[in-house]
Amino acid sequence: MPDTPDRAAAPGREVGAVLPAAPDLLRAALADARSPRAPELSPYVPERPFPWNGPATAYADEPGTAIDLDRVLRLSLASPPGTPGRLRPVPSAGALHPVRAHLLLGPGCSLPPGRYAYGPRTHRAHRRGPAPDGVPPGALVVLTVAASRTVAHYGHRAWPLLLLDAGHAAAALALAGATTADVLVSLDADGPLLSAAAGLPGAPDWQDIWPGTEPELPFAAVRLTPPGSPIEAGAPLGAWAALPRASAPTPQPGADTTSPRELATARHLLHHIAEVPGRPVGTWHPAPRLGELTDKALLTRRSAPPEDLNRPPEKELLTRILATAERVLPEGPAWTVALGGVTPALYAAAPGRPGLDVRAVGDARPTLARWAAGQQWIGAAGAVLLAHGCPEDAARTTVRSSHLVAGYAAGAAQAHATALGLRSRPIGSWQQADLGAALGDTPGRHWIVHGLALGARPTTAATPPTPAVTPATTAVTPAPTPVTPPTASAAPAAPPGEEERP
Repeated sequence: MPDTPDRAAAPGREVGAVLPAAPDLLRAALADARSPRAPELSPYVPERPFPWNGPATAYADEPGTAIDLDRVLRLSLASPPGTPGRLRPVPSAGALHPVRAHLLLGPGCSLPPGRYAYGPRTHRAHRRGPAPDGVPPGALVVLTVAASRTVAHYGHRAWPLLLLDAGHAAAALALAGATTADVLVSLDADGPLLSAAAGLPGAPDWQDIWPGTEPELPFAAVRLTPPGSPIEAGAPLGAWAALPRASAPTPQPGADTTSPRELATARHLLHHIAEVPGRPVGTWHPAPRLGELTDKALLTRRSAPPEDLNRPPEKELLTRILATAERVLPEGPAWTVALGGVTPALYAAAPGRPGLDVRAVGDARPTLARWAAGQQWIGAAGAVLLAHGCPEDAARTTVRSSHLVAGYAAGAAQAHATALGLRSRPIGSWQQADLGAALGDTPGRHWIVHGLALGARPTTAATPPTPAVTPATTAVTPAPTPVTPPTASAAPAAPPGEEERP
């Protein structure tokens, strides 16, 4: 990252340092990620070659193949041909794409049964080992995160972004598969069980077992089965986990060096969040089916440039997108939308009927810009969909579900917005964004976890962008007080390296 004056130097490596107890660490880390403290300088971590180098297997195109993995992966996780790898159907903070997919395949797929690691740049599946005897038809995809590059870029703000990225990847896979297969998604299965099912060591033991390689931490699983096939509860995670560990990744220079404390802390924290020993198989929910969604919409969704997001979408379209975000999973954060235009306000879904209810009048967008790492373009965005909740004293299960579900729901909402012709851009990093307190509720209970900026499709004729209201010094006013819309102070320009990149 660029060396800017307001960024502190990174602390030295602390070999053998004892990390705090995980529950205490989680609360402190959550507060730190939400604080205005700027990330510390870290050495640049370049993208390393894909580490899983088992034999690449060609996708079959045979009659009777129920799960077309070529199509599902191409529409969700693959790098389009001719691009540098940053522009993919699934968004990622900083375009770093830390999520990796491990394919656990039974019969009926366009690859033979077995364990595979998927390489998104080459769109190839690399075989890692056999399948268990009697495994049911279909595909089970375990999604992991490799933390080093995201931590190097975002520092102490990285670990919530890794969870959001995993949720977006799960949504991309689920939406791509749901048009031709029955799809179930779990965002709360036990991390150690997911590791074992994918043939991976647990994070604490990874570098002892596979030195010179980067640990991966699992957070989500997506199951695709042929339409009409019987689906037993819990997915076949146990059968996969009973197999011996699968083949190892290729060691890479520098990956086995002692980690900086910030990276070690992030991995320790994420491992703690991933553990669910009391309910290891997790809960499984059907994937959303969006009627307007086409393969083209899935393949072409992108984080739009800020200048394409200045026109407010129609309220009817916003109502539909907000409904998509709210209904994809029963648990997770609450949702509100900040709308610009002539009469800016905060809206929530109207209870028990279609439409939107005013939650507060006034222009919240300049305040949101200040809260979102000083990204001034948000002050002129047409609308911003906001996921909020995750109290400051939240348990690890709530922290995990709040961020994974927010990423998953925002991924579904972004796909729906693309299908409706709207432009969109996810917003991941939020500081001091206590939305509940700003609206007069109890402080510390409703923090913004994720956002999705939305804009109407640009017209062919030149249309002046909707200007942000001249900022005043107060926050939005809870409805129904009919006052002239006030806002918080203007967002300062984000220093280079601090801004959220597409």
